[in-house]
Amino acid sequence: MIVVAGPRQVGKTTMVKQVLADYPSTFVATDQPALYDAAFFSSPHDGLAIRSPDGHPPTTEWLVHQWTRARNRARSLPPGECFVLAVDEVQKIPRWSEVVKGLWDADRAEGLPLHVILLGSSPWLMQRGLTESLAGRYELIRLTHWSYGEMQDAFDFSLDEYIYFGGYPGSAGLYREEARWRAYIRGSLIAPNIEKDILQMTRVDKPALLKSLFELGCGAYSGQIISFTKLQGQLQDAGNTVTLSHYLDLLSQAGLLTGLQKYAGQKHRQRASSPKLNALNTALISALAGYGFDEARADRTFWGRLVESAVGAHLLNSLTAECTVQYWREGADEVDFILNGRRKLVAVEVKSGARPGRYKGLDAFMTKFGNAHRLVVGEGGVPLPEFLMHPADRWLE
Repeated sequence: MIVVAGPRQVGKTTMVKQVLADYPSTFVATDQPALYDAAFFSSPHDGLAIRSPDGHPPTTEWLVHQWTRARNRARSLPPGECFVLAVDEVQKIPRWSEVVKGLWDADRAEGLPLHVILLGSSPWLMQRGLTESLAGRYELIRLTHWSYGEMQDAFDFSLDEYIYFGGYPGSAGLYREEARWRAYIRGSLIAPNIEKDILQMTRVDKPALLKSLFELGCGAYSGQIISFTKLQGQLQDAGNTVTLSHYLDLLSQAGLLTGLQKYAGQKHRQRASSPKLNALNTALISALAGYGFDEARADRTFWGRLVESAVGAHLLNSLTAECTVQYWREGADEVDFILNGRRKLVAVEVKSGARPGRYKGLDAFMTKFGNAHRLVVGEGGVPLPEFLMHPADRWLE
């Protein structure tokens, strides 16, 4: 089966529905209301979606019900044809992976021409279910936030527009009405990500703390190295550093805010280091900052933070499992990002100013790790638009 996973609002549902238009298929969604007795597709391409019972959370019985309907359609097809069942937000169904395993194995034993696509926007729940029950039965397609090239091709975004408005395709049509755009990012993206995908899907003892950590991390500290102890001092009811670290991991899994580890060459030193916070989509910073587009560009300090966060988000979103993104700091010397993979180290320094400057941190890193390669992004190095057009792995070749 195919598993499509990634953050909210990156086009998972749209992509799958476009593919299904070419096949006899059913698309069922667990997070929108509908009745059990909704009319089944009158044709394979009528574009309808069958959803979970109105007013009730999805159940395993509902999933079996929809799977059985898809089986009946698959059995009625002429030889050589197949039927496709797509289940959106499958992680919201309790014990979903166990049920899917049993149904899938029974279909394979029968030789049923039924293909299955599972979609989910809660990566930690998806991964847990896939690991526990479905090993060897799926191919994972991971979608991330849209890149500069994708936003440029689809919506004609300029570089500055991408840096400020970020990579959410659903909000692209609102960027000329900034108040509406900010309201959309806050109400349709941030709130559902935290309140539905995190707070309803996993145990969070201090939800107000998690929300405050997100707002502080994106609004004030994206692109900065900050200790959990310092964060504790700026958050009410902050708990301990283990709690903050756990909540940051939840925000990272939701595609919102992550904490980069320090590159130290020794694993225990990396784990003990202060994180460098980085929003995974610059729209999250801009929507919380209170700056309009023109105001943001006029503030060189804020714009530099946005540019650095855009570079970090691009590296993290385009990363493969073979490499990692970290940062490096020793005393007063610092390097923005360290790409580590394929037996290669690349030290990445972001230069958003008008003139190239000295790279004291890069020089110190190269002295300490002589096998590393250096990469300046911006003035005096690889132009920012060119850098954002290539995935992270490109710079490890």
